[in-house]
Amino acid sequence: MKALIFDMGGVLIDLDLEACKQAYRKLGFSGVDSVLDLCHQKGIFGQMEEGLVSADDFRNYILERSDPGVTVEQIDDALCHILVGIAPYKIELLHRLAAEYDIYMLSNNNPIAMKRSGQMFKEAGFGLDTHFKKCYISCDMKALKPSADFYKRVMEDIGVPSSEMLFIDDSQLNVDAAVAAGLPAIYYKPGTDLDKLITDYLAAAE
Repeated sequence: MKALIFDMGGVLIDLDLEACKQAYRKLGFSGVDSVLDLCHQKGIFGQMEEGLVSADDFRNYILERSDPGVTVEQIDDALCHILVGIAPYKIELLHRLAAEYDIYMLSNNNPIAMKRSGQMFKEAGFGLDTHFKKCYISCDMKALKPSADFYKRVMEDIGVPSSEMLFIDDSQLNVDAAVAAGLPAIYYKPGTDLDKLITDYLAAAE
């Protein structure tokens, strides 16, 4: 095994979807339940994650549909309510794995949440720019999981045999699509022991 590829939200960063939805409701933005999902966003949220609209386009869209007086800072803060934090043991795990493997990130994400996520990783001692060999973020790649093209572009860019890669995601749909595209992948259930999942897999693969 040479390359370990992690999803971000739900795998490395714990998420609270309801807190995010509630924050938007408080701003007067209705309909949030129909567009926000833990793994696959829809509407303007999905468009921003796919890089089809900018962060400013997103902010303006929400402003036009929120209560008078709402600020762009409140909109950004509401979005980041979904980000809870990183369990310390996961940072220890990443440091241990990075000493032996190339560590990558593959995430459906947007510019607003990425800024806060980067701060979280930096504060935890595992910087996105300094510790991951490369981060493949949907809004930059203009592609979304579970797109087969997204996975294939990532595999081609990493450039090692697919048998030497492992992708970890908290969406079974994303895992199944990755496997169908030729990228070995395993499902992580949020809240369970990520260390044990990966350690057991790597031991069995030897």
